[in-house]
Amino acid sequence: MRIALYTLFFLLLHLSVQGQEGVVTIEQDPDITKLLDIYKKMNSNTGYYTIQIGFGSYSDASNLKSEVAIDFPQYSANIIFDSPTYRVHLGRFKNKLEVERTFTEVRKKYPESIILKPLSKNRQN
Repeated sequence: MRIALYTLFFLLLHLSVQGQEGVVTIEQDPDITKLLDIYKKMNSNTGYYTIQIGFGSYSDASNLKSEVAIDFPQYSANIIFDSPTYRVHLGRFKNKLEVERTFTEVRKKYPESIILKPLSKNRQN
């Protein structure tokens, strides 16, 4: 008798669990899209920390960039022309703590490297 009751209970439980389908609709306020656009614009205007690995002629900078790409592949290395030299910059860091952690590792391999403070795009000429 118990077995029959348990079987009946589990069959009814199984039937009640099924049939839980529905459609979800999300209604988004159009102002949210405007706020996201403002947020993106603000973030694009803020500067970032970077590490200058070295500088020199274009060929020196190209060689240095190749070495840095091998040593630190997780960060992007760029060559920036700042008259009269070419400078190799490593990474884009949002906060000082992150750049200092990376800088300690970079400094072991490239002792002449320095941290460059961010400038907002509004302040650059």
